[in-house]
Amino acid sequence: MSKHTLLILYGSQTGTAQDTAERISRQAQRRRIGVRVQALDTYNVANLISEALVVFVCSTTGQGDPPDNMKNFWRFLFRKSLPLGSLCRLDCAVLGLGDSSYPKFNFVAKKLYKRLLQLGANALLPVGLADDQHDLGPDGVIDPWLNLFWQKALALYPPPTELSPLCDGDLLPPRYVIHFLDDAPAKPIVKSILAKGHAPPSSDHPFPARVVSNRRVTAPGHFQDVRHIEFDITDSNIQYRAGDVVMMRPCNSIEDVEQLCQLLRLNPDQYFVLTPTDNNTDTVPVRLPKLCSIRFLLQEFLDIAAVPRRSFFELLATFATNELEREKLVEFSSSQGQNELHNYCSRPRRTALEVLADFPHTTSELNVNYLLDLFPEIQPRSFSIASSLLAHPNRIQILVAVVKYKTRLHKPRKGLCSSWLASLDSSHGDVYVPLWVKKGSLKFPQDHNSPVIMVGPGTGVAPFRAAIQERVAKGKTANILFFGCRSESKDFYCRDEWEQKIQAGHMTLFTAFSRDQEDKVYVQHRLKEQAKLLWELIVNKNAFFYIAGNAKQMPTAVCDALKEVFRKNGGVTESQAQEMLDNMEKTGCFQSETWS
Repeated sequence: MSKHTLLILYGSQTGTAQDTAERISRQAQRRRIGVRVQALDTYNVANLISEALVVFVCSTTGQGDPPDNMKNFWRFLFRKSLPLGSLCRLDCAVLGLGDSSYPKFNFVAKKLYKRLLQLGANALLPVGLADDQHDLGPDGVIDPWLNLFWQKALALYPPPTELSPLCDGDLLPPRYVIHFLDDAPAKPIVKSILAKGHAPPSSDHPFPARVVSNRRVTAPGHFQDVRHIEFDITDSNIQYRAGDVVMMRPCNSIEDVEQLCQLLRLNPDQYFVLTPTDNNTDTVPVRLPKLCSIRFLLQEFLDIAAVPRRSFFELLATFATNELEREKLVEFSSSQGQNELHNYCSRPRRTALEVLADFPHTTSELNVNYLLDLFPEIQPRSFSIASSLLAHPNRIQILVAVVKYKTRLHKPRKGLCSSWLASLDSSHGDVYVPLWVKKGSLKFPQDHNSPVIMVGPGTGVAPFRAAIQERVAKGKTANILFFGCRSESKDFYCRDEWEQKIQAGHMTLFTAFSRDQEDKVYVQHRLKEQAKLLWELIVNKNAFFYIAGNAKQMPTAVCDALKEVFRKNGGVTESQAQEMLDNMEKTGCFQSETWS
């Protein structure tokens, strides 16, 4: 049998599926099973027919879409030309990570599981459907699913009898070894990821866009700081349309980097070379320079300010020599201790850096080679583009709500990316942000005569500003916007622009200022008030209807209001109204882009 019995392939958007895949890999190593871990799109899918045992770990994004790093794999696997028995030699298991509050809960995992069976694969156990809404979190499903998986897998693929399993407390080798250099490089290192070139910018090779402006668009006394930020993308070869999103990776704060260097007794200006411990599987992350400094690693690559996952505590516990700290870390690592871990970490949003400060004895024992095992890579953030290239050539504009809130911890919690963006000040010299663009989920009609109804409260208005600018530039004036915010005087974004377009006959605007009167008024109330107009536009003029914004109550309330419009004006039943909405969604006439 080959050295690597088990292959773990993951499709991950925010890093959770990758973390779970790496956790399964550690369990395999402890059971003495040779294992590889790869993102789905880095794996040559044609080799799947010769694999023995594969675990697929995948999340679901958007409206039931696969994550970005499994889209190529997804397209290949669903080719109609693939022979139905082509995977008959493959033993496999599928674990999905999802949230049952979304309508297409674990859609990707379910569909993948069915397709693998179609192609003749042998599933060792039913598809695992981990749920963020479970009382014990996703681990409430993952832990028992993994126990059953190992029973089945070890029966079919027993490890060598001369090797006994490792205990949970035994330290596994790190994925990489850090080799420090005696001297800093003679010349400053130019990060290749920032080099301007002719290839379309991507995650591995973003474009360094200059920050043109960064201004607050909420009133000075308003509790919410919202920024309108403009980037210069001249010479980038970036093309985008309304509905597309801009991607970027934030940096950690200088203060956090300095604190971590003090905790780990590291010199931020020391350079090192990274080498993988297993030459057959790991390659050095492409975003890290060959000669890398500790400062770059901690500030631009590792997510030291994130709320740590269970795997963080599992690894940390293996370094603990102090008995009290070890007991607590082992508890946080166990399935029985997940409620305690939630109360300690997730509920107050405690960061990995703060955890290390809470366990000083263990932190002082940490081996620097394990930094890339302990901390995940900073994941890219996406923002709806709030401008059109037709209206603003060579520019990308975004609306960013700066995340800051209090928990029971003394220090306020901050959103890493929004706080970083808000801190960028171009008044003292050029500031650059590495970014790239990807297709968004919202698609706007090309037909000149199709009216567009857009519901975008708060920063949800961003993609609709892009759409209105683009449509007006093309002579399309049937643009109806429902915008909601707290107060007309404090957070009415783009007010001057809307007023100009209304006067020019380019759009119709309905506003809901929820706190400007005793009874709260939201966008769904304005929709009901305009029931006749909506019925006329949707039924008689084939209008497209869009929602963008916070995923909590707003999308459901807007859908309910739309169904009420159908019932009252069309005389249809509740089920018929739902059917009308479903048909609009199937034909692309109803689209939504929401985030939590």
